[in-house]
Amino acid sequence: MTTKVNQNSLYLMAKGGINFDTHSFIIILMQSGFVFDRANHHTYADVSADELTTGNGYTQKNKVLTGVSITRDDALYKAVIKWNNPSWVASGGPIGPACGAFILDDTHADDPLILYIDFGGDGTEPDGGTFTITNPKLELTT
Repeated sequence: MTTKVNQNSLYLMAKGGINFDTHSFIIILMQSGFVFDRANHHTYADVSADELTTGNGYTQKNKVLTGVSITRDDALYKAVIKWNNPSWVASGGPIGPACGAFILDDTHADDPLILYIDFGGDGTEPDGGTFTITNPKLELTT
């Protein structure tokens, strides 16, 4: 898994428009074949057509991230924002295939995209299984 940030989220962070302590963040899964474009994917509206469809235990734009923590690593010169592991239980059929996920700031009216998590390939969770994204995090380094 690799993570990617678009220019809009960097701009919003620099302007103080994203507050990781007080804002609400959600995570969405992206359909197979989706390709992240950091120059043009800024808000949920830019990628909503490629979100995994609702069904089999997944609901579009619905998974709230919990347990946000913000730490400073003085040895590696970075700040790390982490959330608890989100998961979906497949019921009535598989969840996926999904090639990645977006974390977005649900506090803003236009739902800016904060972070893209690229799975490096398609993932599918069979009926009865749990689709989990382990250790979602944003690392800001110098």
